[in-house]
Amino acid sequence: MAEVTPSVLSIGPPRLLAGLDRVARLERVAHLTVHGSLPRLRADELVELAGNIDLRGKGGAGFPFARKVRAVADSARRRDGRCVVVVNGSEGEPSCLKDTALLLHTPHLVLDGAALAAQALGAEEVWVGVTRVDVERSLRAAVAERGPHPPRLHVARLPERFVTGEGTALVNGIAHGHARPAGRRVRSSERGLGGLPTLLSNTETYAQLAVAARLGALEYRSVGLPREPGTVLLTVGGGRVVETPSGVPLPYVLRVCGTDIGQGVLVGGYHGGWLTPKAARTALVSRESLADAGAGLGAGAVLPLPASTCPAGETARVARWMARESAGQCGPCVVGLPGLADDLDRVVRGGGEAALAGVTARMDAVTGRGACGHPDGTVRFVTSALTVFAGHFRAHALDGPCGLPVSGVLPLGEEEAAPTGSPGGSGGPGGGDRASAERLVVDWTLCQGHGLCADIVPGVLRLGPDGYPERAVSHVPGRLRQDALRAVRRCPALALRIQE
Repeated sequence: MAEVTPSVLSIGPPRLLAGLDRVARLERVAHLTVHGSLPRLRADELVELAGNIDLRGKGGAGFPFARKVRAVADSARRRDGRCVVVVNGSEGEPSCLKDTALLLHTPHLVLDGAALAAQALGAEEVWVGVTRVDVERSLRAAVAERGPHPPRLHVARLPERFVTGEGTALVNGIAHGHARPAGRRVRSSERGLGGLPTLLSNTETYAQLAVAARLGALEYRSVGLPREPGTVLLTVGGGRVVETPSGVPLPYVLRVCGTDIGQGVLVGGYHGGWLTPKAARTALVSRESLADAGAGLGAGAVLPLPASTCPAGETARVARWMARESAGQCGPCVVGLPGLADDLDRVVRGGGEAALAGVTARMDAVTGRGACGHPDGTVRFVTSALTVFAGHFRAHALDGPCGLPVSGVLPLGEEEAAPTGSPGGSGGPGGGDRASAERLVVDWTLCQGHGLCADIVPGVLRLGPDGYPERAVSHVPGRLRQDALRAVRRCPALALRIQE
């Protein structure tokens, strides 16, 4: 994905983004000057604080943080007392940059929250999983600025794709290098990193904890809604990160960011849901308000769709990208999501009632069958689009293209999502002469025989009887260049590269 550096602003007095009006990054001394020293809390005090402010995970699921802490403490007590704290800083969705903003601009606030939790639980180690090179660099600099004080702080850079942020995928990535979901229900509080009870939560969650520990519950609750106190970080339009008290009207946030509701607003990102213009006009920045409107806050992505772009085309484009962002380990992702993207393309091109029926049938076949929540989340996004823009999709199916462009207002990664044979896809421009001199190279010191590469580019790589690629160097035909690049990105062991 492109390494976009988010701009930041605050609606009201900043907390998480305090100090960033004066400097671009708060190094250790500046951080302590702005926020002050960090108190120490016992495990029971940490649980009480998190419960009093109703602190919830900010990565999408919104699980109560106090319950996580209590579960880890109980699991550790039943065993030998050992546990670990993990920060999910992967943020694999291009429409969401709030965690990236924290880790680039105010990393010590995140590390403070993780260290506070580790000290309360008696954990000796904190791991932060990230995917961006610039974020890794910022965190390593912050760790060095803090010195060798407990707990031990580690930074792990993982493959950059959407499903890396799934909890078990992140833990597997830190432990083994291949960030793939476990494919079964695993409670990290019982058995997480290294088999130890693990407190796993999102970047913003730990930053909010660090703020709350300094302010105390009463002052923390002085802003925001009584039932949802404090501030919220939002990524608006894929590039601007806003800190706002909960309860602020959503249209006001959009106006501050220089945009409006347009044809509708996607809330919660590419596993989230669309708000109609009517619903968006009355929605508040609140879990409860957005749930009443049929959406969810999720990881805080807010994406208005301008009147100048085609809703059906944008949906199909995102669905194609989401199909490519899977771990490639279960049928609903490997077969179902690409099939759903193909079905949506047929609708956009005017495939008639049969195309619309095909989309519905494909979503029914995918739902509830994945090794993780990625297929269901993608279906939720598509279902919401089909509901909010029902007339538009039906007009496309019956009459063909609407004349509006697909302008890319829903941000994707560096690899644009176009179907094979269309511009920007495997058979599009730029895939011929240049690719004919390229080779797909296997690094045998890293290859672990996962076999995903052969599934993605069977025309380039074949597996031997031992499950490993037959050759270290394979020619890449021009028509397969995009697939070869996808195989490089998908390799869990990072053992593939393209070489001229």
